[in-house]
Amino acid sequence: MLHELRIYRCMPGRLADVARRFESTTLALWKRHGIRQVGFWTVYIGQDSQDLYYLLEWENLAEREHKWNAFASDPEWLAAKAETEKNGPIVAAISNQILVPTAFSAMR
Repeated sequence: MLHELRIYRCMPGRLADVARRFESTTLALWKRHGIRQVGFWTVYIGQDSQDLYYLLEWENLAEREHKWNAFASDPEWLAAKAETEKNGPIVAAISNQILVPTAFSAMR
């Protein structure tokens, strides 16, 4: 089992727009494509209060590539992304890391 940590660095003042896009559109599309989310987080105390963190769960890299590519090219996603960014980008940068559990991890 792999987990993908994705961090969205939102444009100033646009964190709520990014969250709204996930709630109203992205999560339903992920469900349709079989993409499993573990959870979403924002910073309560600390730096980077305009960041959205989330984890996705994958069986392996092949599953990730297949499902993520299908989602990323989905016409409904492309239209929703364009609509939510018609007044400019809402995400400044995206970083991601593929994580594997250690031998002593509770998630193993």
